[in-house]
Amino acid sequence: MTMETIQFGTLNYMVLGFYLAGMMGIGLYFARRQESAEQFFLGGRKLPWLAVAMSMYASLTSAVTFLGLPGTAYSENIALIIVCVISPIVAPFILILFYPIYHRLQVTTSYEYIEKRFGPTARYGVAGLFVLARLGWLGTVVYAPSMAMSIVTGIPLWSCICMMGLLATVYTALGGLAAVVWTDVVQFIILIGGAIWVAASLIHGVDGGMETIMTLARETGRLHIVDWKLNLFTMSGPIVAISFFFQLMQDYGTDQVTVQRLMATGSLRNTIKSVTFNACTDFFFIGLLLFIGLGLFAFFQTLTLPENMTSDQVMPYYIIHYLPQGISGLIITAVFAAAMSSMDSGINSIATVILNDFAKSVKNKVRTARILTIGLGIFATALAFYVSTLGGIIKAFASFMSLFSAPVLALFLLGVLTRRGNFQGWLVGLAASVPATLWLQKVIEAHWIYYFPFSFAVSFLVALIASRFFKVEPQS
Repeated sequence: MTMETIQFGTLNYMVLGFYLAGMMGIGLYFARRQESAEQFFLGGRKLPWLAVAMSMYASLTSAVTFLGLPGTAYSENIALIIVCVISPIVAPFILILFYPIYHRLQVTTSYEYIEKRFGPTARYGVAGLFVLARLGWLGTVVYAPSMAMSIVTGIPLWSCICMMGLLATVYTALGGLAAVVWTDVVQFIILIGGAIWVAASLIHGVDGGMETIMTLARETGRLHIVDWKLNLFTMSGPIVAISFFFQLMQDYGTDQVTVQRLMATGSLRNTIKSVTFNACTDFFFIGLLLFIGLGLFAFFQTLTLPENMTSDQVMPYYIIHYLPQGISGLIITAVFAAAMSSMDSGINSIATVILNDFAKSVKNKVRTARILTIGLGIFATALAFYVSTLGGIIKAFASFMSLFSAPVLALFLLGVLTRRGNFQGWLVGLAASVPATLWLQKVIEAHWIYYFPFSFAVSFLVALIASRFFKVEPQS
């Protein structure tokens, strides 16, 4: 059986069109309020903590997560359920290590702390790595869901990419961070609601409901997650715990996409509320997406899927073929929402970093930020036409983030945990981690779950040792 397409349908197009028009309306509403750089980049540091928390979650929960987690549970196991536990464990660490410093310094970007600690060259270095990581990430979070949507709905690939990429660019350029946050609030609600609906429909659609789904998952080994044997080619609970401890510390503690939002709350107390909300949401939502993967596995036991369908495409295929018109349109809109919430946050944060870390002397920052946002959005949308999924959308994401973001986390921890750590030593660690991580990915071909902790460990440990050979006093 070959891959078939289905007409998306008039009602579904109306649902999707209404959503896209709403996002543009929010951008236009906030466009007239962007009178200063602080307003454009941080919403005047007066955004409600709950809206910021929802925005932060929607930004980091890209379509890579929305489609990839069910795909992983469908094809492998639910070892990623460990993230539900790790997220609340990581929260106190980042609130103690990073955010008191950020609020004391009143930073716009997290890399301002790096300049205080290691000097301006270090700031440029990590800001540059952030830009590289997020540009690659942007291409993936737009391309991957666009490809999945195109295949299962019949909507042309170029239309999916342009709808996600260009529209997110326009409302972000108009309304700045305030527009990003409030569009993300809508997208957060659609994401959660869509996932709940899919899970409920699978329970109803599988004979025997939840009991059958869980029994089949147990019989096929998908619930077996605690395997202490070291195996570079499979995913198990312990390595998930280690990997995501550091990934979440990077995502919530040092990455500008998150730091920018949390600084917009205006106080450490509101930051704590936002981080706590995200940790609790992680606990619920990750488990829900993994359950959907198990439900899809049970549902398609007696049905034939098209040939060459990847695990990432099973969920959108189910939505289009087995849910009614209107409902399927709303849930497909959730996939668009996941992609657009990541896209708007990414280009807004990259523009913020470029103007605050590299081009600090620009006069009219709001006008320049809008022009830069449009340029970045067009570039990221164009990149989405060419980026490869590298065998799976979560694997693609892990590849980018391990190469560029893991060493950045290493420098931040070198700064807050040590007195003797220095930028010169970190450069040696960076020089070691990049080829070592490429070796792990391309030569050893290890499971993607190992990429980030391996890259972090190499860069941090080598930097720690190398710093002993450079006599440099800390900046602060």
